[in-house]
This record gives sequence, C-alpha cells and structure tokens, in this order.
Amino acid sequence: MDSFPEIHVKKEHEDLRKWAREFTNREILPMADKIDRSDEYPLALQRRMGDYGLLGISMPQEYGGLGLDLTGSMIVGEEVAKVSLSASFIVGVQNGLAGNVFAKFGTPEQKSKYIPKLVKGESIGAYGLTEPGSGSDAAGLSTRAVRDGDSYVVNGSKIFITQGLVADVLVFFARTGTAEDGAAGITAFVVEKGTKGFRVGQKLEVMGARGTGTAELVFEDCRVPASNMIGHEGDGFLIALAILSESRIGAAAAAVGIAEAALEAAISYVSKRHIAEKPLAKYEVVRFTIADMATRITAARLLTYYAATVQGSGGDFIKEAAMAKYFASETAVWVCERAIQIHGGYGVSKMLPLERFLRDAKILDIVEGTSEVQRWILSRELLDGQ
Repeated sequence: MDSFPEIHVKKEHEDLRKWAREFTNREILPMADKIDRSDEYPLALQRRMGDYGLLGISMPQEYGGLGLDLTGSMIVGEEVAKVSLSASFIVGVQNGLAGNVFAKFGTPEQKSKYIPKLVKGESIGAYGLTEPGSGSDAAGLSTRAVRDGDSYVVNGSKIFITQGLVADVLVFFARTGTAEDGAAGITAFVVEKGTKGFRVGQKLEVMGARGTGTAELVFEDCRVPASNMIGHEGDGFLIALAILSESRIGAAAAAVGIAEAALEAAISYVSKRHIAEKPLAKYEVVRFTIADMATRITAARLLTYYAATVQGSGGDFIKEAAMAKYFASETAVWVCERAIQIHGGYGVSKMLPLERFLRDAKILDIVEGTSEVQRWILSRELLDGQ
C-alpha cells in the first residue's frame, strides 16, 4: 500500500514520502530490532537523522528546519514508524514536542539558542509533563516552582519521559500558583542538563518504543532562572494543550504506519503459506480479515490527515485530533493482533517483528492521552454547552 487516497496527496507530499522512505529503509530498518532488544538509545542514528533533516521537519527554516506543514510532518512520521516506532519517537520529541514549544512560544533568544541544535541532533530534547500522580490529568501536576528573586526554585519529579535519560534540554511544566488555581497556575520552563538540583532518577523499561531513553527526572531545590520561563506565568497548561493536540495527530500517523507494516507482512505471508495444499490467501476467513484490516487502516489514515488539514487551515482541531488519535491507535492494536493470528507461531516469535509491532502499537494507545481521555475530550466537545 504505497499511497493514501488521492484527495489528500500533493506531488510534493509524495516526493516527501519517498525521501523519508529512502532514509528509513537504508538507515533505520537494519537496526530496528537491535534498538528494541537492547533498549539502548541509538545516539549515532539520532545524529544521522539530524544530518538528513528528519529532526526539524516542521521547524522554521530560519533555524535550520524544513518548515513543513503538519500534513508533511505526518507523512514523515508515518514512514518512520512503519519501520521503527522508537525512531519515530525521536523525531516526535525533537521536532513535535520540545522543538515545537520553542518554535511556537519561545522568545527569540530561546529559539536561537535551542532550535538549531535540536534540528541538527547536536542537542537531545525532552518534554516533561507526566508525573507519578498525574498522567492523563495534566492539570493535577504537583511539581512546584516558587519565585525567589530572579529565579524559580523547583521541586518535584517527572516520569515516563521519552529521551529523559539522555536529554540535554528539558521543556517542563510546574505549578507556580496554588492548587486551587488548577490549570491556571501552571507555567512552562526550560532546564539544561547539569543544572544543580536536576537529575535523572532512574531509567524506566517499557514494553514498546524501547531504546528511547525513557526515564524519571527529579528536581530537588533546582534553581531555574526566570529567563528560562516559556511564555508567561500561568500559560503553561495552554501551551501543553496546544502542543499535545498536534502531537496526538503525530501519534495517529505513527499508528497508521505500524498498522500498515503489519498488514503488508500479513499479505506477504498468506500469499506464500499453504495449508492442505491450498494457499492461505484462498481461505475466506483470511481474505475477509485482510479486507477488514485494510479498511480500518484507510479510515484511520483519512481521520489523521483530515485532522492535519483542519490544523493547517487554522481552525479548531481538538475534536479531530482526538478522533484520529484514539481510532488510529486502537486500529493499530487490532491490526497487529490479526496479523499475529494469521502468522500463528511465527507471529508470536521474535523471528519476525510482528510482536514488536504489537507492543509498540499498545504504547500509542496510552501515550499523548489514553483512548479513554480522547473519548472524554470528544464527548465534551460534542455535548457540553448544548
């Protein structure tokens, strides 16, 4: 399946897909399983991705990025995730999370200081929102930043932070107001590795997207200059929501990529495998399963690219992002399960990447807001205020 429906295709987008596919097949595919099994951050690959331009696909051109629209970014994300979700996460964090915060909300000084190095892969970024006591409920975070002269003293911790183990720069969110202020009391900051009172707590091993340096990060009386604030005091929650809405579309694109890889594997297998001297592809139950897989993937892709189109038009895309994210991630899990079932014993072995695809797909069902959170967002958008 080489392309999505023509209604969403421009010549430059198809050229972009070929450009991304050429790199992923040459550089990422040969080491995708090694990244997953070793769970070691692929620093050399990260640098090559920076040299190729993958880490700055939507970053402004004046800071070394490619300046692509969200649809272009989704195409690249889909192609990379089709080979390795871990590599896709590296692109997503450098570009769509940490880089995007600076590009959209940073001061000119912050943009000049951080974006070029993130784009080139010279600096590793991370995005610190999730905490041990607040994941889906981002407004409930408890990390505190207390003003003290021209600095803020930060105490608290972040957990499940992609690239946290190796990050040079962390965009993080802390409570500067009271608990009663809720979302209005949250502020965004940036802190660099080596800052006194800021450290890695522990490396965290997760079932999918392995090799991405997932870690706990700890603040203990960490003094952060007021100039490291991103936006204004109290803007943090709005910044986080704006970034997450786009990153949810990115997660949906990654899910489409994984699902497509699983479908292609299933089609290849049933075309070669025989049972009772009959090709597996001739059995109706298999044919119908393949048809269902392809239909759901196409629906997920259309939702994803439609959400990117709405974002590109300047409209409110919260609802579309939530739809795309939950449907695409659940589709990826469903498709991977069917592909494994079709492969039988080979599917559950590490001889093939299908079991990795399933573990990675399940990660996408959780990160950037669980499917339950996306349904809650959708119900709020559809029903509240009626």
